Formats: sequence, C-alpha cells, structure tokens
Amino acid sequence: MEIYISETIAHKLKEAHNVKGHEVSECFANLKTKFAYDTREGHQTNPPTLWFIGETNRGRRLKIIFLRYNQTEIVLKSAYEPNADEERLYQMYQARG
Repeated sequence: MEIYISETIAHKLKEAHNVKGHEVSECFANLKTKFAYDTREGHQTNPPTLWFIGETNRGRRLKIIFLRYNQTEIVLKSAYEPNADEERLYQMYQARG
C-alpha cells in the first residue's frame, strides 16, 4: 500500500499536530478494525472520505483521515490525536458491525 502525503499536508501534520509520516504508516500497518465513512454533508468527496483511529508502534492513538482510490493507493487528508467525542463515535461505529 502506498500512502501519498502532499507537502502541504506533511507541513500541517508536523506544525499543527506533531505527527510524522511514519506514524501514519504504522497506524495503517497496525489496523485491526474497519474504516468509517465521513457522512457529514460538507465533507462528501469522490472517492468517499474514510477514517479510523489507530495506534502507532509506541501506542500513540491517531485519527487518520484519507481517500482510498484503490486497494494500494491512499491519499492522506489529515492525522491527529482524536478527542473523546471522536473516540466514542469510532467505538459506536465499530460496534454496529
């Protein structure tokens, strides 16, 4: 799987969220749950925006937001530490099956 991170997004990750590209890759590699869809009206994209909360190899939890063009091509939109509401929402999404 190839994760594309634009220069603009990489800068935002570093400056605003203190997230490194390898941490994003680790979250994908360590993924044990399914992706959630962003269904908010103002956030609709083609392909759909997907997200999940994953862990780095050091246990740091990150919300990963991305577009998946096919099984091997991912374009990162953002990554940051989730707040409590995002954690609850993701747990509810996972519980629905």
